[in-house]
Amino acid sequence: MAARKLQQEIDKTFKKVAEGVAEFDGIYEKIEQSNNPAQKEKLEDNLKREIKKLQRLRDQIKTWAASNDIKDKAPLLEHRRLIETQMERFKAVEKAMKTKAYSKEGLSAAAKLDPKEQAKAEAGEFLSNMVDELEQQIEALEAESEQLQVTMKKGKSQAAKANRIAAIEHTIERHKWHQGKLELIRRSLENGGIEPEQVTELEESIRYYVTDGMNDDFIEDEGLYDELALEEEEDTYGMNQDNDRVSSQDTQSTFGPIKVSIADVSNST
Repeated sequence: MAARKLQQEIDKTFKKVAEGVAEFDGIYEKIEQSNNPAQKEKLEDNLKREIKKLQRLRDQIKTWAASNDIKDKAPLLEHRRLIETQMERFKAVEKAMKTKAYSKEGLSAAAKLDPKEQAKAEAGEFLSNMVDELEQQIEALEAESEQLQVTMKKGKSQAAKANRIAAIEHTIERHKWHQGKLELIRRSLENGGIEPEQVTELEESIRYYVTDGMNDDFIEDEGLYDELALEEEEDTYGMNQDNDRVSSQDTQSTFGPIKVSIADVSNST
């Protein structure tokens, strides 16, 4: 009886996902076709509301996918990926919105903006973008891990999958540690604790981790943030992460660098 009720809830959620995606698609197409700035802005607000609804459904699906009460999790993962595809589309629209705003209204404002404030804004945007990119990688890794767990069976042949799942977990922890540092730097930057020039000096190294951190030839810089002396900021914001730090070198020496690849999942099944 409980299982039937749960399945009914899942089916109802899947129906909402289908309806939400259809609504999202309709608004998205109107945005693509519209040349009216006022109408486009209103449509973009509607698109944001729809993606928030889908994200709430995604959170529920993730909860079910983590439950042992459901054996066949493939439909859950399929609907989660469907929602995440729409999330990627929304991010592209949102980025275009910001670019457009900057190129028109923002351009004249930037000319009047104090150079230091402009540098501060650019540094903050860079940090936010890096956090977002890491979040996308984390979501892809979580999806791969869940798919591997769905196909797990008892026996020695599953050792490769188990090792892969463990390696993914370590990489996610490492990404989250870097996210915490980047958020801390962004807050400190906003409050004047860190200068924009300090962020600029680290941009290349931060981008290297975000873009190449899962490559075979990646070399980790364990002291990447040391020069910023973030200890005081960590105490201020309650984000003292030194005790929770995951050593990337330890992770790599145990499991090797992690790559997100659909082929890895397919080959393991």
